[in-house]
Amino acid sequence: MMADDYDTRGLLRPLVFRLHENVPAIVREVLLERGWTEFDKKEQDDTDWNLYWRNSPFRMTDHHSIKPWQRLNHYPEAVRITRKDYLARHLKRMKGAYGSGLYEFSPVAFIMPNDYVKFIAEYSKESQSVGRRPSYWICKPVDLSCGRGILIFQDIKDLVYDCTVIVQKYISNPLLISGYKLDLRLYVCVTSFCPLTIYTYEEGLVRFATEKFDLGSLDNVYAHLTNTSINKYGASYKKYKEGIGCGCKWTFSKFRSYLRISGVDDMVLWQKINNIVILTLLAVTPLPVASNCFELFGFDILIDDKFKPWLLEVNYNPALCLDCSIDDTVKRKLLHDIVELLNYKQTDTFRQNQVAGIKAGRRRVPWSMAGESATEETPGVLTCQKVAKCTSASFVQPALQAARGSIRKVAALTKKTARAHPRKTLTSQLRERMNMPKIPSQAKAEAKNKQFQGARYSSHKSAQLSHWLPTPDFCNYKSTTRPYFLSDKDQRPIPRVGDFVLIFPFNEAALQACRGGTDTKSIIKEINKLVSKRLPSKQQNTKKRVGYLTSV
Repeated sequence: MMADDYDTRGLLRPLVFRLHENVPAIVREVLLERGWTEFDKKEQDDTDWNLYWRNSPFRMTDHHSIKPWQRLNHYPEAVRITRKDYLARHLKRMKGAYGSGLYEFSPVAFIMPNDYVKFIAEYSKESQSVGRRPSYWICKPVDLSCGRGILIFQDIKDLVYDCTVIVQKYISNPLLISGYKLDLRLYVCVTSFCPLTIYTYEEGLVRFATEKFDLGSLDNVYAHLTNTSINKYGASYKKYKEGIGCGCKWTFSKFRSYLRISGVDDMVLWQKINNIVILTLLAVTPLPVASNCFELFGFDILIDDKFKPWLLEVNYNPALCLDCSIDDTVKRKLLHDIVELLNYKQTDTFRQNQVAGIKAGRRRVPWSMAGESATEETPGVLTCQKVAKCTSASFVQPALQAARGSIRKVAALTKKTARAHPRKTLTSQLRERMNMPKIPSQAKAEAKNKQFQGARYSSHKSAQLSHWLPTPDFCNYKSTTRPYFLSDKDQRPIPRVGDFVLIFPFNEAALQACRGGTDTKSIIKEINKLVSKRLPSKQQNTKKRVGYLTSV
């Protein structure tokens, strides 16, 4: 048998998914539709999977032990923007640092009981203002979702809480369609926080209240809250509602069509919403360094009658349950496109077979050289139609042998170095550098080149040790596993995958501002440039049509 005809079916297998308890059923359905198989703890090795999906955060040890062929559906510490009090603090900090001009998309928040005195002062100020519209307030528990525990009030005597809550001005002039309040559930996928890489999903859900908006009945949750988890139990949920229909949801596509038929140019609106997403995520960068993971957020956006979008909250694990046919249409394709966005390669099907069962750390590629060192063409994205395609043995066998050889070399080097040199402290290494004699520039360049060549071994070695050997570059350490979300062609984020559209980085300057860390100041400057380019005529035209929309 010729080497090229070698049967590799024993090596190439379907991609494998691993689900934690309580993961929505649609996740399993979509992955099975794509030809994946489910992980079996009894039959398979602990690393023999490609995607691990769970509702709760992963441990940092899970992130540290991730393999090149694996993906995790959560980023460490993403809760920084999904807990309401954390989000409020981050947005307040950014508003103080970069001005309220950009960060005016979220109402001022008071975290109770700590901010009780400040809230009383603001409440009194609002109450004593002559000629102003009456002020309404909304109170939300900081760590609950699905509309639970929400209270809307006008008189401070009605404010009652028994846990940490956030109190904000209630937006009392929402955009209405046929008298019904609505908000947008926007799906946002962050494939990396360093460098920051953000995709928004073009399709999404417009969620309606099921009773007409009325400030005279603040305790009517079916008129003021748009959460499906609440409205599906309302008396009007299944009834036909004029201008809305049955149920309480539209797709973004229907909403866009409705706006355009009504004469509204919605491009400015979506630009503003994209800016809200970018500015909100900038507020929590950088997060701990982690590779091969992603985060799907649910941004809840409310639009007022002046067509200004407001950020209500950011959801961790946005609901993937199917309450109606619109849910199935949007969320099923959303999950298919997420898998495409994860950019699996044919080599990812090998999993542990890549190293022939030897437990080894990840092969690391310097991030700064990612675009320069990738001279060979990487295998294409593995879609569900390509699962059965096999790689020839002429490629597989030499790759396996090379992997074994490099692992042995690194293991030997690690063992020898550990014996020969005692552990050095950061102070001792800095002292050595200060006492080193200066060398000519040419020799210095050669020494630097040798040091860089050895970096591949040292980074791999450090992943194997139970502790890090402190170095002057320790604080600037970055994960150097080749990012999965980069295009094989130009080593840049893929601009579009299915209905996922890249919104950050949005230009070359923003891309450069994320190399080697996040230069927030430069990014804010670029966003200000974009905002200043908006045409005032489009905004004026939008305002003229709002009155028509609210009366339809």
